[in-house]
Amino acid sequence: LASAQLTQLLFIEILRSHLDRASLMPAGWLKALAEPRIAPALRLMHGDPARAWHLEELAKACAMSRTSFAVHFRTVAGIAPLAYLTEWRMRLAERALREERTPVAVVARTLGYTSESAFCNAFKRVNGKSPMAYRASLNGRKDFSQPLPGKGADAVPA
Repeated sequence: LASAQLTQLLFIEILRSHLDRASLMPAGWLKALAEPRIAPALRLMHGDPARAWHLEELAKACAMSRTSFAVHFRTVAGIAPLAYLTEWRMRLAERALREERTPVAVVARTLGYTSESAFCNAFKRVNGKSPMAYRASLNGRKDFSQPLPGKGADAVPA
């Protein structure tokens, strides 16, 4: 037990040391998390990904103008703020599709999409395949129109 705790503490210290040298890191989410001027916006987006965030709100949370926030975020994270939000939502969607049997429509609503169609289009644009095709590829199934085993016909909407 003691060695497990010491290992965790060592990992945390290594991570802190790494983040202290964030200026040496390439642009990306890890560098953005270490950036105190951008971190408030990331906390908001990660805390409530379903919310329809606007650039003005995120900039205000960081006490910056819209333009300077957008430029600084892009420089530090390597991606525009709202594009980052879309990417974050897609990672959450991938996890939900991989680990749960939640219907696609529910995943869409949970992530703030007003319709299943809008979510499916966004998911396909980012991942190259529809949510159902993504889920089916994880299960090794070829027929995407059939529901997952053990669920009714309405479990995974077509």
